[in-house]
Amino acid sequence: MTDRRLLMTGTIGVGVAALCCFTPVLVALLGVVGLSAAAGWLDFVLLPVMAVFVAIIVYALIRKRPA
Repeated sequence: MTDRRLLMTGTIGVGVAALCCFTPVLVALLGVVGLSAAAGWLDFVLLPVMAVFVAIIVYALIRKRPA
């Protein structure tokens, strides 16, 4: 996987996780499909996912740095 693709994957992942975590988009979608009971567990899932994508971004930036 190239550094640019890795960086783009991390950036898109953080964007999606932040959108779902900091706005009620995911809660509204879960309510529409009848899964609003799962909304209480979103922080336990989305925050670690966002941390993983931030780690991917940091890894890509470190790997991209010239030696």
